[in-house]
Amino acid sequence: MSHRPALPQHIAIIMDGNRRWASARGLPKAAGHTVGARKVRAIVQACAERGVRHLTLFAFSTENWRRPMEEVGTLMGLLKLYLQKEIGDLRAQGVRLRVIGDTSKFDTRVQALIADAQELTAHNSTITLTLALNYGGRWDILQAFKAWQHAHPQACADAMSEAALAPYLQLADAPEPDLMIRTGGESRMSNFLLWQMAYTELYFTDLLWPEFTPEALDQAIVWFGQRDRRFGGESTLASPLDGQASA
Repeated sequence: MSHRPALPQHIAIIMDGNRRWASARGLPKAAGHTVGARKVRAIVQACAERGVRHLTLFAFSTENWRRPMEEVGTLMGLLKLYLQKEIGDLRAQGVRLRVIGDTSKFDTRVQALIADAQELTAHNSTITLTLALNYGGRWDILQAFKAWQHAHPQACADAMSEAALAPYLQLADAPEPDLMIRTGGESRMSNFLLWQMAYTELYFTDLLWPEFTPEALDQAIVWFGQRDRRFGGESTLASPLDGQASA
């Protein structure tokens, strides 16, 4: 009896390659970021159609502030545009939007748009789309410890445990990612969900993010279904979830 390929419940994506895609075509970096932002809609829809329940996108890292001011300005403009123009479609398609990261660093307009978008989609349940904005994995762990310490001012460090810290992490109410996809040909984590991806399957592709398609997503899901996930114990086929990857 054959085993059907497992479907990841939670996919995380590092969307890399926008600038290189633009440079290869003689276009300004802003053009690459614009095309990359448009690509998000197709991948969110593809994940929803395939039954993926959680999709987390690394949209803006804590390190991205080091880029030229003009490029950061472009990224902020695209973020505002996305939160304004896409929220209606996300709401209609049953997408719940969440944002993780230190949003206090953004201007008040961006913060207001984030709050409105999360409120408008709070009761949707088809898929949860999480945007990691001004996010870093090391920052996440540090802020979780500070939050735990604030909640337990009389406790000593010996009282800390993985189980005690977990509720204070940014993705505490979501399952840990089963599959991480990084586009752009790089093979590193880049400070993304360091705690949450301890047992995540890591999939690297040379495709630049503007080139990533639903068909490329299917290839990653099929690859995931073939993984033998042991979690430090005996063999177990890719995931406890019962799902079928689309072809």
